[in-house]
Amino acid sequence: MNALWHGFADMGAVDRDGAFVIARGEGAYVFDTAGKRYLDATAGLWFANVGHGRGEIADATAAQLRTIAHYSNFGDLTEAPTQELAEKLSSIAPVPGSKIFFTSGGSDSVETAAKLARRYWHEQGRADKKILVGRRFAYHGMHYASTSLGGLTPNKEGYGVLVEDTRTVEWNDAKSLLALIEEIGAERIAAFFCEPIIGAGGVYLPPEGYLAEVRQICRDHDILFVADEVVTGFGRIGGSWFASTRFDLRPDLMTTAKGLTSGYLPMGAVFIAPHLAEPFYAGGTWFRHGYTYGGHAGAAAAALANLAIVEREGLLEEAARLETTLHVALAPLAEHPRVAEVRSGLGAVAAVQLVDPSEGPALVKTLREHGISGRAAGAGAMQISPSFVMTDAQVADLVAGFASALG
Repeated sequence: MNALWHGFADMGAVDRDGAFVIARGEGAYVFDTAGKRYLDATAGLWFANVGHGRGEIADATAAQLRTIAHYSNFGDLTEAPTQELAEKLSSIAPVPGSKIFFTSGGSDSVETAAKLARRYWHEQGRADKKILVGRRFAYHGMHYASTSLGGLTPNKEGYGVLVEDTRTVEWNDAKSLLALIEEIGAERIAAFFCEPIIGAGGVYLPPEGYLAEVRQICRDHDILFVADEVVTGFGRIGGSWFASTRFDLRPDLMTTAKGLTSGYLPMGAVFIAPHLAEPFYAGGTWFRHGYTYGGHAGAAAAALANLAIVEREGLLEEAARLETTLHVALAPLAEHPRVAEVRSGLGAVAAVQLVDPSEGPALVKTLREHGISGRAAGAGAMQISPSFVMTDAQVADLVAGFASALG
């Protein structure tokens, strides 16, 4: 019996059939323990933006670990690479002058944003603004607040009410948010959480004009707008560091992780607009919140090396290339009788939606037989989110593997 309990898994099936063990990675490929090579369709779990096997990141991390791995960022403590990374992130932030609060990952980032949103209104003398609003199909992580905010019903089953004062609106209709505001009152709503592209919930692209409309609704009703860019951040949107930059969203809070280090070490960050940080920077007010490994020095060194690679190799532009290449190359799969639709055309992401969602797990295994490492997201959506180093020729191989696996 396996001692390792996998996340999001039927452990009976894993125990029966065995795990798929990845031994190493190189660029857009991963290899199993037998040495078989697979095109990585998902960049790990949306994160390996610069590709696998980057010795430069490993070297930068090792050098930092030999100096000091980590100490703490509580109180007045920090380490040099953590300070440097915060300044770097602030310089590329969608809102100039943003403050950076480091976390250990995406769920931590969402949890931090949820607490900070409520605490901000408390400091403004408006403590009744507590309700946090998410969208159907949204995935915001698996902590208490992030599970409650998420719009994926199976992820909530069996837990009861985790965090009160959360609501869910339709994912693609801004009028749904307006209706909720009219029903319960803007004076009770603290924040609206919005993935620019819904990721793990099935890769749903925003309808034309949707993001601008919900952003304006939040402005008009004095509701904080939280852009969840754990997936779309650091280039995944294509051509820009963030979707919030591409769509001029100017979020009050922005949650990130994944592409910050390309997964070489766990790390996340919350970007906090200056007006939201002001009550806490004025002095005398503590945000009593933090994580032991938030701003980890070794992770900060990895992040700095990762961001340097993105800039030096023009990977934001490469992600924009993949936006077009994936959209064109995947389009013919929509004609397959087992495929309901292909969702693509915005960012280096796509989904091949199966007619029968129950076929997803079996197709993942069939894809491996054809040299593709993939996964299902949402209800039978085969996720595609490759590393930005994937070439057009490799995209063609990826699509051929999908076509063969579909039969």
